[in-house]
Amino acid sequence: MTVRNGREFLSIPGPTTVPDEVLSAMHRPAIDIYSGPLEGITLSLLDDLRRIFRTKGRTYIYIANGHGAWEAALTNTLTRGDKILVLQSGQFATSWGDMAAMIGIEVEVLPGDWRRAVDPAALEARLRADTGHQIKAVLVVQIDTASSVVNDVPALRRAMEAAGHPALYMVDAIASLATMPFEMDDWGVDLAVTGSQKGLMTPPGLSFVAAGTRAVAAHQQAGLRTGYWDWTARESDIHYKKYCGTPPEHLLFGLRKAFDMLFEEGLENVIERHRLLAGAVHRAAAAWAEGGAIELNITEPAERSHSVTTLLFNDGRDPMPLRDYCQQKIGVVVGVGIGALGGQALRIAHMGHVNAPMVLGTLGGFETGLIALGIPHGSGGLRAATEWLGRSVAA
Repeated sequence: MTVRNGREFLSIPGPTTVPDEVLSAMHRPAIDIYSGPLEGITLSLLDDLRRIFRTKGRTYIYIANGHGAWEAALTNTLTRGDKILVLQSGQFATSWGDMAAMIGIEVEVLPGDWRRAVDPAALEARLRADTGHQIKAVLVVQIDTASSVVNDVPALRRAMEAAGHPALYMVDAIASLATMPFEMDDWGVDLAVTGSQKGLMTPPGLSFVAAGTRAVAAHQQAGLRTGYWDWTARESDIHYKKYCGTPPEHLLFGLRKAFDMLFEEGLENVIERHRLLAGAVHRAAAAWAEGGAIELNITEPAERSHSVTTLLFNDGRDPMPLRDYCQQKIGVVVGVGIGALGGQALRIAHMGHVNAPMVLGTLGGFETGLIALGIPHGSGGLRAATEWLGRSVAA
């Protein structure tokens, strides 16, 4: 017997739930790619990306997932043999570095802890030691979806400035844009990337790059530029060249609707909604952790992200029976542990098109699984979540 029939709750850190309004916007015939309404949609999306990234810089749309945006960032600003510094705090900054190594960039990793944010003092010390300024770029993720840490992007920039280092500052905002504050220009970020399938509430297949003045200047000398990723080619007034070919029309229709929904709610309200829902998840997890079998991966509360929460399973306990129970018996799908946490963790996502009933339903399903499988846990996780929301959301 199961109680899963009904709408499945997808609580993985990407792709996230796509709003019905976005799906409906995509359900229409194709239109001309050379002129007319589609050109207007493209220009409006490029402008609105600036609003969301909070930048006056240039923006670009790619038919790719977030890894495509990574490659676009690297090839448009660097030359084979350049050296970069990757700030480790989980899986994805180092994966970005792996991509760089494959195209001829020298990669150094600043070692970090999968349970803590990057230490700005460690970054400052490393950059001070680079007296010849061999490091051309510093790469970091704002939120790592494997560890669920959030890094302090402005503090890391201040560390670069304290060291007097001229490296480009590149930030992966794939799991953070429209879920936590991001102020590209005010924080001194030179280049930022994101994807469509998380906080932007659109199906996978689009990625985006925002480039500030220093990144654009570096582009003029970059030796890794290729035809598909090249920013200069995409600056053409010919519409289809902005996509290096046929535009992804239906994804653009969906993205236009998703942006409209974000602006209707208000970006500040969107970010506050994510903060409140994340607080509910963190409090439920803290209650469960009292049983000793599971714990929050990120040890410092201030370093826990507002988009995903990673739960570690202790004493070699296999997390997969709980994941399978939640999906097969309850209808809640949570994420598996990846990278160094593979086979040791589960991840609960709470980003994008998500509200209190969805989060509380996910937490209730998860707690039901803990009970059904006899996994030791503190009681009252769901109650802690509802009490947090009840105290935080005014009547």
